[in-house]
Amino acid sequence: MTGIQKTTEKNLMVFSGRAHPALAQDVSEILGTPLVPTSAYDFANGEIYVRYEESVRGCDAFVIQSHTAPINTWLMEHLLMVDALKRASAKRITVVMPFWGYSRQDKKHRGREPISARLVADMFKTAGADRIITVDMHADQLQGFFDGPVDHLMALPLLTDYIKAQYGGQQLAIVSPDAGRIKVAERWSARLGGVPLAFIHKSRRLDRPNEVVANRVVGDVKGRMCVLTDDMIDTGGTITKAAEALVEEGAAGVVIAATHAILSGPAVDRLKNSPAVEVIVTNTLPIAPEAEFDKLTTLSIAPLVARAIREVFEDGSVTSMFDGHA
Repeated sequence: MTGIQKTTEKNLMVFSGRAHPALAQDVSEILGTPLVPTSAYDFANGEIYVRYEESVRGCDAFVIQSHTAPINTWLMEHLLMVDALKRASAKRITVVMPFWGYSRQDKKHRGREPISARLVADMFKTAGADRIITVDMHADQLQGFFDGPVDHLMALPLLTDYIKAQYGGQQLAIVSPDAGRIKVAERWSARLGGVPLAFIHKSRRLDRPNEVVANRVVGDVKGRMCVLTDDMIDTGGTITKAAEALVEEGAAGVVIAATHAILSGPAVDRLKNSPAVEVIVTNTLPIAPEAEFDKLTTLSIAPLVARAIREVFEDGSVTSMFDGHA
């Protein structure tokens, strides 16, 4: 046989942007491999520079970056990190974005609008990404926007286990903030032993983002501790109005549970002053010290992300992590 034969070993390397280094550090510690030393800084005109301080040739690269505010800065840095890996001959590049930036702009509501979530997926493919790992996408169709494998992780087991431990002794009801997330609420119900479901009927103003016009509770919530679930909390307007509507309908109490704590603008004040007894989120996004408040409980998503990375690296099954639902 002619030619050179060599059996190569797979090499897992984990990289972190500057948006949420604490989460990346937790993930790397669970995996048992340090983060690759990286130089990253901004030029005077705002341009971003990225360089890795050791060879990445032939590695299986996992690039972790949460698209938090300022979202355009961290999204651009993420793209540059992928491009640097591609040009440095990394064998496979997996983009790990616990929160997918622009994910709410996944379809056209009116004419002459962009589909921004698709553009983000296209940019990562062009930069050199082979795969995406993300947590609780705003809409399932985002998986089809990227031309490659997309591993959709769910914070559901993490959140429901906490709810079960803290509130399992009470009569519960799972409440979806809108009719579109009923399927997710059904999964919550199943995880919590088949508790009753309800949802909030709402309408939005197309010309005013983040503004809900009306709320109406559909379902029986009287005398029950209501678990109000959503994928994200941005300004907090939708979720706090829903909590108020549940209390008016006779709910014994309200617990808010969401994966992504964006917490823009008046969100913290709204949540503080809401009737919710507890607000449970994960650390897919960094939470600034000034955004912390007594009702807020933050659960770590790092073990989930680390396990998914290990499954991908070892050619295992990410779907098996969620009983075949991922």
